[in-house]
Amino acid sequence: MEMLRIAVVGAGLIGKNHIRLVDAHPNCQLAAIVDPFEASKQLAAEYNAPHFADLEAMIEAIDVDGVILATPNNLHVTQAKMCIQHAIPVLIEKPVSHTVKEATELLNIAVNTPGIWDTLLVGHHRMHSPIIKRTREIIDSGVLGALVASQGSAVFYKPDDYFDAAPWRTKEGGGPILINLIHDIGNLRYLCGEIVAVQAMASSRRRGFDVEDTVSITFNFENGSLGTFLLSDTAGSGRSWEQTSQENKAYSSYEDEDCYHIAGTHGSISVPTMRLKYYKEKEDRSWWKPFECDNVSLERKDPLVEQLTHFCRVIRKEEKPLVTVRDGLQNLRVTEAVVEAVKNGRTVFVNDIG
Repeated sequence: MEMLRIAVVGAGLIGKNHIRLVDAHPNCQLAAIVDPFEASKQLAAEYNAPHFADLEAMIEAIDVDGVILATPNNLHVTQAKMCIQHAIPVLIEKPVSHTVKEATELLNIAVNTPGIWDTLLVGHHRMHSPIIKRTREIIDSGVLGALVASQGSAVFYKPDDYFDAAPWRTKEGGGPILINLIHDIGNLRYLCGEIVAVQAMASSRRRGFDVEDTVSITFNFENGSLGTFLLSDTAGSGRSWEQTSQENKAYSSYEDEDCYHIAGTHGSISVPTMRLKYYKEKEDRSWWKPFECDNVSLERKDPLVEQLTHFCRVIRKEEKPLVTVRDGLQNLRVTEAVVEAVKNGRTVFVNDIG
């Protein structure tokens, strides 16, 4: 099989990770590194890859099979449009844009430009996790029955140097709602259905920054189920995806902790321990009756590697994008709905955002 030539645009923390993965992938060749900063030239030399200061210069100079955009959020749509104009498949790091308005513009282009919809993948990499895929299989199997409720958490402690290194994180837009929550929103939409309305309360009392450090959220799903979610970056707790999934080895992890619990009329599953409880007799359910209990087996894989493999298949037209521009936009909408709900203290309907 011919190697796919993939260019990575943006050589920051996320971009360097993509560069490493593309270079190591058996189906890919690192076609170029695109970044305006001087340090990226040395990085390109280390990988023996061409270097360009901007995306337009690269497109004019070489042919590539695909582009990964790992640039600042406000550049995503402009650069994606440039790739669309040249019919280059593109993986856009999340969030798909820094505003709902720009993301909506990209969605309209993707929908109305022939041949483009199936060439755009948004980089919500957790969606490629075997844990998420296996959980979705359990839900789709019907063993849980109709979904009723879900509980989620992303509670962890960010050290002081996290804020010292980037003081903007202490100001509006730098809190865990806009930085962290969007990951979990993508997961919950995939597992539990479309989120149609939210309520939320926030506190900044522990850190005393201009931005929130702790948030309590209620989700109303289209299928009638309800969900609660607890978010905090100042909590001495390990109930977050990073600290439970064991997928990113940079984080300490705890095999007995879960970050999601999803319950239906017939049973429930806790994620990622994959502890499944269900009624064997569907017509004889009661809180007096014991559950059948099982630990669902799964094979852990790096979701970033899985995402890159999927992107290769998207480029070859072997698969359709798992995370579309519409998904990226909706994840952003829900996130902004939470921000609005915190500010106004009322129920916010997601599709009113933007």
